[in-house]
Amino acid sequence: MSTVPTVADRVTDLVRALRTHGVRIGTGESVDAARAVAELGLDNREHLREGLASALLHDQGQRAVFDPVFELYFPRGIGAPGRPGDGFDRDELRERLAEALAANDRAALAGLAAEAVDGLGGYGSTPGSDGYSAHQTLDRLRPQTLLARVMAGSGSAASGAFTDRIAADEVRARIEDFRELVRAEARRRVAERRGTDEIARRMAVRTADRADFLYAGKAQLAELRRAVHPLARKLATRLAARRRRAARGHIDLRRTLRGSLSTGGVPMRPVLRRRRPARPELVLLCDVSGSVAGFANFTMLLVQALHDQFSKVRVFAFVNRIDEVTGLLEHGTADPDGLGARITAEAAITGWHGSSDYGTALGEFVERYEAAVGPRTTVFVLGDARNNQQNPNVPSLRRIARTARRTYWLNPEPTSLWDTGDSAAGVYGDVVPMYECRNARQLSALVGRLLPV
Repeated sequence: MSTVPTVADRVTDLVRALRTHGVRIGTGESVDAARAVAELGLDNREHLREGLASALLHDQGQRAVFDPVFELYFPRGIGAPGRPGDGFDRDELRERLAEALAANDRAALAGLAAEAVDGLGGYGSTPGSDGYSAHQTLDRLRPQTLLARVMAGSGSAASGAFTDRIAADEVRARIEDFRELVRAEARRRVAERRGTDEIARRMAVRTADRADFLYAGKAQLAELRRAVHPLARKLATRLAARRRRAARGHIDLRRTLRGSLSTGGVPMRPVLRRRRPARPELVLLCDVSGSVAGFANFTMLLVQALHDQFSKVRVFAFVNRIDEVTGLLEHGTADPDGLGARITAEAAITGWHGSSDYGTALGEFVERYEAAVGPRTTVFVLGDARNNQQNPNVPSLRRIARTARRTYWLNPEPTSLWDTGDSAAGVYGDVVPMYECRNARQLSALVGRLLPV
């Protein structure tokens, strides 16, 4: 017969699960957590959450680990949610979800997440195989398709295109918060069947380096900016090792065979064709509009921290006009949180409207800064390729690609959204290689693989 765990048991299990995910917690922190529970009680769940976080965590970045684990050991409820009526209507649920997103009603969103998992997320038919899937729930509910309806319902009809973009970014962030509520609810339901400790140990934690650039909150972006220099040191070590291997060169077959005559035709001493690589040049073209700005700013800071690996680094920012911001970036490394504000205030990156226009920006780059690109230059274009139905100006991108040594495009949107709506990803992807780059982990892997030596 199973026993109901006490509050002390839950705190102990919570600490054990956090340690499993790499959070260093000593005896002193555990005692502080027990005292926090005794002082705060269980009446207010949010107060309890913050008290335990204060007692157990060492920095804000660990909240990405703590919050989902806390949801398992101190859940909002037990069992299936109570709903009026016997049937389940997906369209009706989507209508209520759109209203809750427009009103930004957190309590309603939590309830809707529970209903969605219960009605759409169940799978299997036997005790050993059944469960609940957040992926299945979200695939059937498709909350991301409610963007336009939510903007209309929240009164976000824009007074201008720039306001439109900000409103859309806010709604996307609310939708991502709802998606996280669905994931938490699915984990809770599975934990009730299979055991909380097992699910807590096996769950995938969305740490800052896995957070999507497009949906990352201010706290996550700040955590990423603080991680720039440690990440740059790792990448610099990797690039230096690649450069040493490249400098060793390849076997010179003709000279090796000629030298083997003295050993009866056996190539005992391979002769290498030495390489004397010069440090390459790097040019970044960065879309800094809307939610893409977080991705662009983080990448600019990372490349600036790697500047010793290149003979020259030049950075250009744009929305629909383009301007060089290399100098602003050098000053911005001392205040990474203020980089975006400095670029907006001091660089000429917008014209008569505030919407992205890749075609105009690429054309202006070719007209004003074409000399920045040469046969030793690697060019990275950073942006979601959403051109707002403007002329994509493919000839300008093709001209840049012909002049540069290599040209790559890093897109923070998932590939499933490319070529939807106003995206010109496919058009640009036919000219230069385009890579999905949704989070810092993907960016680190791509930079380490694509940067020239």
